Amino acid sequence: MHVLLVEDDALVASGIVAGLKLHGLTVDHVGTARLADAALATSHFDVCILDLGLPDEDGMALMRRWRSSGRDLPILVLTARDALDHRVEGLLGGADDYLVKPFDLHELQARLHVLVRRIAGRSTDCINHGALTFCASTGQVWMAGKPITLARRELSLLRAFLQNPHAILSTEQLCDSVYGYEQQLESNAINVHIYHLRRKLGNNIVETVRGLGYRLGPAEGASER
Repeated sequence: MHVLLVEDDALVASGIVAGLKLHGLTVDHVGTARLADAALATSHFDVCILDLGLPDEDGMALMRRWRSSGRDLPILVLTARDALDHRVEGLLGGADDYLVKPFDLHELQARLHVLVRRIAGRSTDCINHGALTFCASTGQVWMAGKPITLARRELSLLRAFLQNPHAILSTEQLCDSVYGYEQQLESNAINVHIYHLRRKLGNNIVETVRGLGYRLGPAEGASER
């Protein structure tokens, strides 16, 4: 899951980034509305955590602007504005969820997974693909009932494919999902992770679409070794 964190408090942001990365999420942090606009213009995100007290534009105004322009990115508002009318205004103004500071990091992580699951139309946390089962919130993976250990980057890559089962994902999109949009990478970094996924989960788990990128392989071939 690729998360955009829009938070101007550097200390709060660093704690959120560190905590979510421990749960296997890819997080990019910006501290202003202007930088949030730039991030959305240059990268794909699965969900946004939005603070309302930004220095250059009120978060409510930013969220309304995004919604009026057609951006349907799931948004979780994370703010100290705890009055009932603030929560109602936030939800009616375009937020998909509203969490008040101070908060528990485990609850934040769980709410993010619920948002992404809801957008994908899934009713459960686990994703089944043939013999493969992936638990999105814990990062646990089973193949034909046998637990499989994946490295953090491999989990992020698998999550990207399973959450976009019919899409062809370019190398750039996969880099965003696995590393974030600002990191400079070796040109073969994604190829290396795909090699390890195929070695652990079977050659058919990822298909190469020449000239375009990669996509999730057919479910019936996912358990082939």
